[in-house]
Amino acid sequence: MKHLSLFLAAGALATFGFAAPIQADEVPSCGACPSTMAKSVASKDIVDTAVAAGSFKTLATALKAADLIPTLKGKGPFTVFAPTDAAFAALPAGTVESLLKDKAALTQVLTYHVVAGRVPASQVVNINFAETVQGSAARVTTDTNGVMIDGARVVKADVEASNGIIHVIDKVILPRKDIVDTAVAAGSFKTLVTAVKAADLVETLKGKGPFTVFAPADAAFAKLPAGTVGNLVKDKPALQKILTYHVISGRILSSDLKVGTVEVKTVQGGNVLVTKSKDGSVRINGAKVTAADVLAGNGVIHVIDTVITPEQP
Repeated sequence: MKHLSLFLAAGALATFGFAAPIQADEVPSCGACPSTMAKSVASKDIVDTAVAAGSFKTLATALKAADLIPTLKGKGPFTVFAPTDAAFAALPAGTVESLLKDKAALTQVLTYHVVAGRVPASQVVNINFAETVQGSAARVTTDTNGVMIDGARVVKADVEASNGIIHVIDKVILPRKDIVDTAVAAGSFKTLVTAVKAADLVETLKGKGPFTVFAPADAAFAKLPAGTVGNLVKDKPALQKILTYHVISGRILSSDLKVGTVEVKTVQGGNVLVTKSKDGSVRINGAKVTAADVLAGNGVIHVIDTVITPEQP
């Protein structure tokens, strides 16, 4: 049970309306990208390009402190979302200084700004998430003003380097917590967290994923008949069966769903009925999604008002 199988293949992606992988001859023009886009001659690597620009002194200092300069001067290619000095200066007082003294934490933050491979702006505008070198995914959104990654605006795109490409951003982005830590921090999933621990599923749900979790709030568990939760905690196989019935492999946002009902296979092996109404509301086997698209570093959480079971239609 500690290794959940990943089954969400191309057919399932199509079911939810996900975009197919971008082909080289399908890349559109970047009409949504900032007008300040510019390309430099790719004669320098990413680090030297950033240093030469003169507006990434804090980033360069941080890369040196984290011992990441040899990596980003390596073959790559890499795509770097590079915060300017002004972006670092906007962090709470003392943040940069604290990070420079904590190599592990600094490395986590910096590698969250790096994506493996060369991803130009014309491709960025066609993806929902960017899988970072740090291990979690950053949310990518576009609007008429251009591209944002985790709320940071791309102010200059497609700065070419010999071993990759740089997109300049106006904020420092921080890695999201994993699904378990996100649930703990929310404070309204105490029963669920207790159940996940009892079922030995913490390690799994803190893993790479990504996962989509239909998470019953404490109020949902409270609706069960008296003694149900206590009995389940004592019956590990039954508890695992119910909890994994609330998990789907892959990251599914509410916006990825089409209006109507689809049957989706869960990690437990059974199917759930996912229904999206014209008004945008979503139900899972009749359980109402009360809060959708709670993003985590390794997936997404949709809060539901009722515990669902494999025996449900």
